[in-house]
Amino acid sequence: MSRRRLRPEEKELWQKVTHTTTPLPQALRRAAEPQKPTVRRKPEPEPMDLPTAFGIGTKAGTPRSLISTPQVAPRSKPIMDSKTHGKMKRGKLAPEARIDLHGMTLDEAHTELTRFMLTSYSRGLRLVLVITGKGQRDDPHDPMPRQRGVLKRQVPMWLKMAPLNTAVMDVAEAHIRHGGGGAYYVYLRRSGRS
Repeated sequence: MSRRRLRPEEKELWQKVTHTTTPLPQALRRAAEPQKPTVRRKPEPEPMDLPTAFGIGTKAGTPRSLISTPQVAPRSKPIMDSKTHGKMKRGKLAPEARIDLHGMTLDEAHTELTRFMLTSYSRGLRLVLVITGKGQRDDPHDPMPRQRGVLKRQVPMWLKMAPLNTAVMDVAEAHIRHGGGGAYYVYLRRSGRS
């Protein structure tokens, strides 16, 4: 917005207005001015260790939802060598064990998957197949759209959370000969036993 100069008649009118007005008292002038919001920061208390249900200490400032919810491990680049990773993606490696989660509820599937993965890891297996299925087909006559493949979406997230994230090195969709979009290859880390 550019300022323009007052014309002579406007200047004369302005002079008359300023001579007939009286300034506001100082207190009213402050009240009429727009207030700038002041941001005051509270001093943060010194964090202290608190016991949790898992027996691991956490800092006092941590929200309760973070204490009881398992956290997803930060995604890092797979440690697998590219040759093995390529063979796995092309279906050239044969899985050493498999689990089929078809027909299970989320709770049943999570329990079975955890048991299976930790057992496979302790046995020293490297490549396992987790069959989730693709989910039910969409019903064109259903008035309510439903998400397809709950297990297919949940299993990769479970594999990235504790306690499975310590055993899992990489997760990839299976080759068509091993189930395609309805299954996952899970490449495990080397366990402590050799």
